[in-house]
Amino acid sequence: MKTSTLRNAISVALFAATAAATGLALADGAASATSTPNQPAVADASTAIDFDLPAGTLAAALDALGSQSGLRLDYPAELVAAKQVREVRGRMSWREALGRLLQGSGLSYRQTGGGTVVIQRTQERTIPGWRAASAASAATTSPTAPAVGNLATITVTGTRIRGGTTPSPVITIGRQRIKEEGFADLGEVIRSVPQNFSGGQNPGVAAGAAAGGPSDQNITGGSGLDLRGLGPDATLTLLNGRRMSYGGFAQAVDISGIPVDAVDRIEIVPDGASAIYGSDAVGGVANVILKRDFKGVTAGARYGGATDGGLVTHEYNATVGTAWDTGGLLVAGKKSSNDPIYSDQRDYTQSMYRPSTLWQGNDLRSGLLSLHQSIGEDAELHLDALGSRRDIQTDLSYGSVYYPYQAHTHSTLVAPGLDLWLGGDWTLTLGAAIGNEKTSYAQPTVASATGVAVANSLGAYTNKSRSYEIGAEGPLFTVPGGEARLAAGVGYRDNRFLAQSLTRHTITADGGQGSRYAYAELSLPLIGPGQGSGGADRLALTGAVRTEDGDYGTVTTPKLGIIYAPSADVSLKASWGKSFKAPTLLQRYSTQTGIYYTAATFGGTGYPADATVLWLSGGNADLRPERARTWSASLAFHPEALPGLDTELTWFDIDYGERILQPITSYDVFGNSVYADFVTYGPTGAAQATALAGVSDFFNYVGTPYDASKVVAIIDGRFVNASRQRIKGIDLSGSNRFDLGAGRLTLRGSASWLHSTQTLTAAQSPYDLAGTLFHPDRTSIRVGAVWNQGGFTASLFGNYKSGVKNTADGRKGASFLTFDSALRYDTGEGRGLLGNTAFELAVQNLLNRAPPLYAVTSLAYAPYDSTNYSAVGRYLSLSVSKHW
Repeated sequence: MKTSTLRNAISVALFAATAAATGLALADGAASATSTPNQPAVADASTAIDFDLPAGTLAAALDALGSQSGLRLDYPAELVAAKQVREVRGRMSWREALGRLLQGSGLSYRQTGGGTVVIQRTQERTIPGWRAASAASAATTSPTAPAVGNLATITVTGTRIRGGTTPSPVITIGRQRIKEEGFADLGEVIRSVPQNFSGGQNPGVAAGAAAGGPSDQNITGGSGLDLRGLGPDATLTLLNGRRMSYGGFAQAVDISGIPVDAVDRIEIVPDGASAIYGSDAVGGVANVILKRDFKGVTAGARYGGATDGGLVTHEYNATVGTAWDTGGLLVAGKKSSNDPIYSDQRDYTQSMYRPSTLWQGNDLRSGLLSLHQSIGEDAELHLDALGSRRDIQTDLSYGSVYYPYQAHTHSTLVAPGLDLWLGGDWTLTLGAAIGNEKTSYAQPTVASATGVAVANSLGAYTNKSRSYEIGAEGPLFTVPGGEARLAAGVGYRDNRFLAQSLTRHTITADGGQGSRYAYAELSLPLIGPGQGSGGADRLALTGAVRTEDGDYGTVTTPKLGIIYAPSADVSLKASWGKSFKAPTLLQRYSTQTGIYYTAATFGGTGYPADATVLWLSGGNADLRPERARTWSASLAFHPEALPGLDTELTWFDIDYGERILQPITSYDVFGNSVYADFVTYGPTGAAQATALAGVSDFFNYVGTPYDASKVVAIIDGRFVNASRQRIKGIDLSGSNRFDLGAGRLTLRGSASWLHSTQTLTAAQSPYDLAGTLFHPDRTSIRVGAVWNQGGFTASLFGNYKSGVKNTADGRKGASFLTFDSALRYDTGEGRGLLGNTAFELAVQNLLNRAPPLYAVTSLAYAPYDSTNYSAVGRYLSLSVSKHW
């Protein structure tokens, strides 16, 4: 599919190159080769260049790239014959430009030294048996070039097929876009995506937000993805294709600890992907892809603050990289801190009890290492490692007392891998990911009048994850549109969770779950670009299936897709599949609590005055996986006559059943048909004894000793597979580029409309989630413009979120419209202090719009929906960076 969402979805790595002294040939029978003559000075691989590569034949575009970058491009003429490409324009490295040209072509490249780059079929390698293939092709190799390395292949999130295409929509945000829009970290990036909900675990989620669910509170201070608002545990987050460690108790993954200067792009697939990746990928999957073969040193600093007070931010970062003939190394570090925003710093929160925090204070230190190294001609070793330490501070006040919450989080990820290139264009991959995260917290109870701590609560959450996988990918046979390719593999994954009360010296949750899995994915390109006739320019079918066998049961998730282009101007994609999410370890293994209440507490009438009930809450080891059925369909318009225009319209539908929740949310339990499945009336003494046998903590709110003869009901409020959600909606995205005089104007935007409902039991009518307090708004839009001229970039973007309804009084709040702007100047190549230096001024919420308010039930709670709207107001930041 030729859309902007896939144009950037390329990860082409370079392993430099070949010893001509051995006489190794380049091609599989190529009879002739062409090259670009009279090149200017060769551009460094990390240097950004203003490229203007025309649409049309691949050969012409390659020649233009060579003349603009100084590269010598060698390729057999018949290898690129009849291949067409779309226009590539913008400021980028030559590697990114070349990767865009080769996307979906079945071709890749390698560098042979001296500024020469060889175009070849994907994974083609020179071996001694090919020496006599062609004297002409041998002549294209530099006689002093080192031994040929293998090429890393094009990677697209949402498929395991190398260079493949996913039938699901893909949102790609590259490093150039991150710079243009003034984002300082990946948390800001994901919160700008309309398909993502800013609730869950994100900074700025304030007191009262947990009314939308227990995950709507920021335990660790990090930023977690929550696609479609299904919960942070229903979105899978990857780093270079490997699972990251969970954080806190809700299985959120902190994406903001990754230094943004080390990121090449982030790809988001807002569609079910369990058939490809397994558990958690119900709302979708996000993959952070790191830079490769970065050369030099980049150091920068940023200072910012909110104009209404608070959030004073200091940030320092450095990225160091080097590349050699057979590999490369990238090291990046980041240190940032920000002050809290307190309720007395905003007019609309002056009535809240003090001290109350609207945005947490934060201190983060993180570091990343990414290494790849070829081992001979047939293997590559790679290693990604990430570590971070974060301290946060937040205060919650209830008037007479307040709770200053401080948390320290330490997380690590180590992900080694080995790629082995086999015969026949097959690749064997071995990989592992080892993640650890621990959050230790202290939350004293402080008397507001005296400032003296009257109690203290100490605790910790610990997450450990281990995954191991072996997979293979390669061609099966040839079909009219190209090679039918298969990816298949097996693996094992294990997660552990421990929650402790250090104050009481007790364990509140302790457990683990492991799963073995096997997967297979098939790609069938029936008609290739330029081959079809009679209304079909391209047709491809995809299929995937994955089976996981864990201690929660066996789950099989298939996915089928079709990609069809009636012409080069229009593409259609559609997918159907099943996804699942294993129960969280908190849901399964948290300790059970029993509470002894009067029957009148839950609306019991007609009973004796001393009638009582037993309430149960806590974990449930018998929970089943949550299951979903997903559909999506996309229509993309990318006319060849308007090469700068790309638009895509996507429809999606998620039927999400057996959702796990604590079912009792109100006190009107007796006689309520909604709760009928969770109440046992007239329980026997044996039934009560069984229920109490699993209880670790027991509380008596009756005032008299427990008497089984007076218990008229057992109310089971433990986690249970009960809920069903239906989520459907429409996404629209688009971009267009115009050359205006000496500059270029780019318009781009994205919008998402969401409708979601939930039922607790079959007896309950569906009720709205989307468009209500502490759930995703129905309509979210981000649209704007970017102006580039030389080293100068200016951007302006508008952000719209529709109002949400307070279900307590039926009132709908106002919508929220803000504007962000960024000005950036890059001095470009040059000697001296200002050479390769970039200055940036960024403004968020330019007009200082305050969030829409609602009537709160307690002055402890912020009077606005902090999961959808921000209390930051206008925020200014100034940054400077320099590259050597």
